[in-house]
Amino acid sequence: MEEAARLPAAARSGPVSHALSRTARLHRTAASGLLRGLGLYPGQELVMMMLWEQGACRQSDLIKLLDLDPSTVTKMLQRLEQAGHVRRLPDPADRRAVLVEATEGSAGLLAEVEQAWGTLEERTLEGLSPDERDRLLALLLKVEGNLCPEASRRHMDGD
Repeated sequence: MEEAARLPAAARSGPVSHALSRTARLHRTAASGLLRGLGLYPGQELVMMMLWEQGACRQSDLIKLLDLDPSTVTKMLQRLEQAGHVRRLPDPADRRAVLVEATEGSAGLLAEVEQAWGTLEERTLEGLSPDERDRLLALLLKVEGNLCPEASRRHMDGD
């Protein structure tokens, strides 16, 4: 409770929310530093992960999967396309829709992203025992489920 006394007065009714907010900001900053060396901005690696995993998909489906604003995803895709990591083309099944796919040239980036995420994971969880890591993940999944009903359904279904 000593930590709560150091919080800004307006945050004292939400010490966990305040800690999550600070932690998320610091995590994003650390990720940004690791990804910058790969020529990526935070969030772009998530787009690439989806494309490497799922293969080509409609831009509208990618927006839904990532749960991001369409303009944000469009900007990410423009940058990734300029860097040669993705290509966008008309969907043969529906010419109004756009398919997005990872390029063959992005395959080398996959191992680098995996390594960056592994480094970020170790830096983030340094000093935590395997049991603490497992408990933290379980608790974060519960919190995610509280904030996102769709995430809650995915975790209950075992996805």
